[in-house]
Amino acid sequence: MSSLATKEAYLELLPQFEKASGHQVTTIWAGMVDILKRIKGGEATDVVIGSAVAVDELTRDGKLAAPRTDIATSGVAVAVRAGASRPDISSGEAVKRALLKARSIGYSSGPSGVYLSKLFDKWGLAGELKPKLTQTPPGTAVGTLVARGEVELGFQQLSELLPVAGIELVGPLPADIQTITTFAGAPHVAAKEPAAARALLAFLASPAAAQVMRKKGLQPARAA
Repeated sequence: MSSLATKEAYLELLPQFEKASGHQVTTIWAGMVDILKRIKGGEATDVVIGSAVAVDELTRDGKLAAPRTDIATSGVAVAVRAGASRPDISSGEAVKRALLKARSIGYSSGPSGVYLSKLFDKWGLAGELKPKLTQTPPGTAVGTLVARGEVELGFQQLSELLPVAGIELVGPLPADIQTITTFAGAPHVAAKEPAAARALLAFLASPAAAQVMRKKGLQPARAA
């Protein structure tokens, strides 16, 4: 079971793993909120991939087996609809101005959305921005709302915005407000194939996977 941030890289890499290892992998895609709910609710799977924070939480709860394997990192990026004007996001203050000027804003319910909510609170803008904020349900791509014109500015992990048609990346958040999320995995304590689960995670974290990770908007965790 995996969150969506690593999906594009994972889908390109998985056939290589299956061919080399002889294992066949069935993958369940879900938002991080849903993964936490399902695993805590007793659902079992061989391996869980998601934010390192969530993997650690499930490990502390006795659902996943330590140690975790860090796979990749990703920063938050900003997107607009294809052809739309691109706001200045060169600094935190510029992003703040862009948010205040925008008619509508989309962000996720995953790690990037949690961070942005805290950032809006820190800036004292939560109340002012609330009427124009749309937080997507778990597993729903913010970029899709941007492409349809439902929100003017979209914020999500770079790796999740890159594959969406009909949008243009304005760029990553500037360094003074950027946040980097580590995505990791661990076998379930009730895994039927724990060795295969570890082998898959090791492959995704290996130098052989690094080029694909970078191409899909992620940074290999070992290079972070």
